[in-house]
Amino acid sequence: MQGMWGLVLAFAVAGAQAAVTDVTLENGLRVIVQEDHRAPVMVSQVWYRAGSIDEFNGTTGVAHVLEHMMFKGTKAVPPGEFSKRIAAAGGRENAFTSRDHTAYFQQMQKDRLELALQLEADRMANLIISDELFAKEIQVVMEERRLRTDDQAQSIAYERLMATAYQTHPYRRPIIGWMDDLQNMTGQDARDWYNRWYAPNNATLVVAGDVKADEVIALAKRYFGPLPARALPVRKPQVEPAQIGSKRIVVKAPAQVPYLLMAWHAPSLKDWEKDTTPYALQILAGVLSGNDSARLQKTLVKTQQIAVNASAGYDAVSRGPGLFMVDATPAAGTSVADLEKAIRTELDRVKREGISDSELARVKAQVIAGEVYQRDSLFYQAMQLGDYVTAGLPPAALVGRVEKLRAVTAKEVQAAAQQWLKDDQLSVAELDPQVLKPQAKNAAVSGVRHAN
Repeated sequence: MQGMWGLVLAFAVAGAQAAVTDVTLENGLRVIVQEDHRAPVMVSQVWYRAGSIDEFNGTTGVAHVLEHMMFKGTKAVPPGEFSKRIAAAGGRENAFTSRDHTAYFQQMQKDRLELALQLEADRMANLIISDELFAKEIQVVMEERRLRTDDQAQSIAYERLMATAYQTHPYRRPIIGWMDDLQNMTGQDARDWYNRWYAPNNATLVVAGDVKADEVIALAKRYFGPLPARALPVRKPQVEPAQIGSKRIVVKAPAQVPYLLMAWHAPSLKDWEKDTTPYALQILAGVLSGNDSARLQKTLVKTQQIAVNASAGYDAVSRGPGLFMVDATPAAGTSVADLEKAIRTELDRVKREGISDSELARVKAQVIAGEVYQRDSLFYQAMQLGDYVTAGLPPAALVGRVEKLRAVTAKEVQAAAQQWLKDDQLSVAELDPQVLKPQAKNAAVSGVRHAN
């Protein structure tokens, strides 16, 4: 195609063939289309490669604040009108901010795609951030922080653990921002962020559903094509230095029960064809948690009954360094120290004895089935594509993910546990529950609507 490069892939989704088209317009906007003709609906998402990882000290949370401001209008679309127009067309929309990106989406019937793209292109280039509207919205964001973090003991523990586990990397800062930064943020901070990162050459449009790729690309060229590319700031590597000893913090916050969080530094997926460890760590997380047959749930919760819950998690896809995490809540009469000892015993078993063939087969079936079921959702198909490409991975990595997981061996899982679940790479947070104070019932917060 003239003025763009293109790539078409195909893979099986829930038993059917679905094509993925991946092109880049002349102004740098990447357009990815996932055709799925099972129902006359579509999902449209615009992903900006700008999240809390790109923020500076003093303005933490600005990526999320700008997400809120993106609904506050342009000259052509007055404040609040964006959502009204989508709703009037029978659709729904929202947005979310993460460490790696900020994304905006609409779910509508297929013939409303043009409206979604017209509105998104307008606010990509013509957003108006008035100091008056900013002053109101920053209050909404601060209240959102109070409700979701400051008033939630486990959220506080997680936030403090991240700030401990990462020494220098921006992942140590909360996505929603530190309260002091929010209190001192200005409309100019939001305008600077918008001007720095909201450009077509820093964005990816993902459309999934009952659409034709050539028609989507034509609409993208019509509405986004005239927007000029801009020079983007140079992104520094920001490599996290190797941890050289375990870290441990105690978090005192009002709560009913203690809580334990453990986090080990681990690699994220970079070369999807050659990397094996990230896939092995995903299987390891499934061995440890996910259902009643998983080791932590079976041993700690059901058999020993020393934990109310226990789980493991690992996200292989990210722009920055990863963490392998275990969290658990002790049962009444069990100390956090005893619970941590029991978790370590289970991890040591994996390191020492490995996992059985039946465990490996069970987890693979569980993970792969989850992939198939989730791909059955249009929204999740688009989410996966946006997440992968924003992290610097090609759509082919998503196409090949199931086969890469299927190829993981029991020895690779054991080796990954031995290599990465070491104390020198471990940070631990213990929630020490303090007496709960009676609080007035919070009123609904106007404007708290966007996920993050």
